[in-house]
Amino acid sequence: MSITLYGIPNCDTVKKARKWLDEQGIGYRFHDYKKEGADAGKLEAWVGAKGWEEILNRRGTTFRKLPDADKEGIDADKAVKLMAEHTSAIKRPVVEYPDGLLVGFKEAEWAAALG
Repeated sequence: MSITLYGIPNCDTVKKARKWLDEQGIGYRFHDYKKEGADAGKLEAWVGAKGWEEILNRRGTTFRKLPDADKEGIDADKAVKLMAEHTSAIKRPVVEYPDGLLVGFKEAEWAAALG
């Protein structure tokens, strides 16, 4: 199974997700947003699959520190632009696997999808 886990290495949730994958013996490729950035086309696909509300991390520090004008009137296009420019505003982790997309780390959901 080909799995790519997207995130940043120092995020606690990403650390938990990586540990869980390792414990399950599930191989994956790690895509580090800080080093590799975020592809706008991929973000558009994720937003198309899950909705921008699911992909954009509005609770995080990065989003909260944005100017009010950037936080107002968000739609799919604006969300993709914000996430491409501010990769820390992408909910973490995101996992692409052959049958779909996982957003955030919920162990039961991951076990059902990847187990």
